[in-house]
Amino acid sequence: MTESASDYDYLLPTENIAQHPAADRSSSRLLVDVGTQPDGTPLVEHRTTADLAELVGEGDVVVINDTKVIPARLRLRRSTGGKAEVLLLEPQGDGRWQALVRPSKKLPPGSRLEVAPGFAVIIEDILDNGKRLVSLETTGSIEEALEASGELPLPPYITESVKDLARYQTVYATHPGSVAAPTAGLHLTDATIAAMKARGAQIERVQLAVGLDTFRPLNDGSLDDHHMHTEAYRVPAETWSATQDARRVVAVGTTVVRALESAAARGELDGRSDLFIRPPYEFQVVDALLTNFHLPKSTLLVMIEAFIGPKWRDLYQLAIDDGYRMLSFGDGMFLTRQFR
Repeated sequence: MTESASDYDYLLPTENIAQHPAADRSSSRLLVDVGTQPDGTPLVEHRTTADLAELVGEGDVVVINDTKVIPARLRLRRSTGGKAEVLLLEPQGDGRWQALVRPSKKLPPGSRLEVAPGFAVIIEDILDNGKRLVSLETTGSIEEALEASGELPLPPYITESVKDLARYQTVYATHPGSVAAPTAGLHLTDATIAAMKARGAQIERVQLAVGLDTFRPLNDGSLDDHHMHTEAYRVPAETWSATQDARRVVAVGTTVVRALESAAARGELDGRSDLFIRPPYEFQVVDALLTNFHLPKSTLLVMIEAFIGPKWRDLYQLAIDDGYRMLSFGDGMFLTRQFR
């Protein structure tokens, strides 16, 4: 059994990292794992995400995460004229947020940064893991101020300008709160969702606010040393009921897996979870998964190994060799567990 961060490393060529979304959401390629050949190599099908409806059917419950990415990146200037950046992570109430701040050493508690006229950020306290507690001062609502002055926090590996930032939101994004998109859902269109319903699949929703762990690699060394930060999740009662009666539960993205499995593990449909899904993990809810390709040495790769075993490495290498586009704006995979 793999136990260290190095077991989840792989060579990711720069040219395979997608810098822009596909021309059409549903035109992204989809690598479908359909089994193992006699020689032990994966048996796959090469499709597009427009074919997703053909992979589900009567009795399946397809679960999506309808959280919405907020314009949480604020670019500011210090009183000295130097540049600064604040990435809001999670609201704490009364206009206060957990945040990442750069350059943190030059912004001690008490620092006040102007974002725009009538909008300022005050550094209040130093928290653990490099985070800060900040407060937002606005003449209007915080939501309006962020919409006017904030930016969507694209991942650092996307280095080119993205013309249509709406493509970093799912078509069903409803509940603001995430600092990163639930990227598997970026492939879905209204037409694809309608086609899945026409095949007899039921579409249900959860919310999980994507937080700091999206940006944090595994600690070097043992997986036992990696501390998962908590993330807020909510599984509506009707969604939970549907999953209990489903032929199969198909999760659109690892955030859906985390929400559903957290609800099962904690016995709570609404709360905060620090669940680290790693081998050997006994899945209680999810049977199939639509997911993107993930960064080396990430907790998401650990989850994938818990889901399908070490064959993920062969699937990733196959995808890289075949020119699949990787990470947030990249292509997808459809994975099925052999046993419930």
